[in-house]
Amino acid sequence: MAVPQNKVTKSRRNMRRAHDSLTAGNPAECPNCGELKRPHHVCGACGHYDDREVVAQADEVDLDEDAA
Repeated sequence: MAVPQNKVTKSRRNMRRAHDSLTAGNPAECPNCGELKRPHHVCGACGHYDDREVVAQADEVDLDEDAA
C-alpha cells in the first residue's frame, strides 16, 4: 500500500503545486475579420487561416425548413 514514509511539509507541498495554476489564453486577432481567435487555429467566425479561406461558412440555415 502506498503510504508516505514521512510527513510532507506545507512548504514542500506548496512548492510542488506552484506550477498547477491555470494560465489565461492569449487570443490573437484574426487578420480577416478582426475577431479574437486562438493562435495557429482556424478562425471560428470567418473560417480563414493564414489569409486564406479553409472552411467554407454556410449561410443562415433554417432548421425547421430542412427537417420538414
